[in-house]
Amino acid sequence: MAECFAADGVAVITGGASGIGRAAARRAAAAGMKIALVDINAAKLATIGAELAGVVGGANLVVERVDVSDTAAMLGFARQVEQQLGSPTLLMNNAAAFVSGGPGGILDANENWQRVFAVNVLGPVNGVQAFLPGMLAAGRQGVIINTGSKQGLTNPPGNPAYNTSKAAVNAYSQNLARDLREREGCAISAHLLIPGWTTTGDAEHRPGAWRPEQVVDYMAAAIARDRFFILCPDEETPNEIDHKRILWNAMDIIENRPALSRWHPDYQQAFADFMEQDLPVRPKN
Repeated sequence: MAECFAADGVAVITGGASGIGRAAARRAAAAGMKIALVDINAAKLATIGAELAGVVGGANLVVERVDVSDTAAMLGFARQVEQQLGSPTLLMNNAAAFVSGGPGGILDANENWQRVFAVNVLGPVNGVQAFLPGMLAAGRQGVIINTGSKQGLTNPPGNPAYNTSKAAVNAYSQNLARDLREREGCAISAHLLIPGWTTTGDAEHRPGAWRPEQVVDYMAAAIARDRFFILCPDEETPNEIDHKRILWNAMDIIENRPALSRWHPDYQQAFADFMEQDLPVRPKN
């Protein structure tokens, strides 16, 4: 059984200055872990850094402004963390970029696509490349969590760059999990966190959304049950609805329906009827 918030462990969290990352850092501090935080926002990073120093002590904390898309910077950060705190027992690749995009969507500015992919895809890759060798060498039980998105599974229209990047995180994380599983004697597991509607950043909390702390609690419980896919509900969308949406999307391939048929006018009624039915296979708890 995996445990992500283990006393005396070392938590490395990217995107740790706000939202889910900050909630995870606070949970790690409360568990008695040493903590290394990365974020691009220096002001927010300083605020959470001061808060955590009061809980874990300055000697047990590393806080750095690092761009996760910068491979050399992440490798340097890993060396610093391992020298001061040791190798991670929890690596949470949580940093993400969200560019709303221009009116064209698919024809949005290339720099938007470049930035979204650099952070959302290469960020987790760089995190694993930087920290996994030390985790393997340490021989301790460890957990790697990559933050994905439901948009990478159901692919709703409106932000193709973000959706595509999170679909890549899904594919990468599955390959990472298999790689670790096949390594003899490896005690490190990989997991894909898939938040629902969550209040993050500076957004005002709205009824129906989950707070970041709820996501982190759900994540910890799922990892304790050895779940790879951590599909979070929220107050508006239970898991059953997400399961149906994901299944419909996958069935587009098998049934040779048009791409994203859920939003195709010819399939509106069929989709509505499908959502009223029970799932053909009940998911395991």
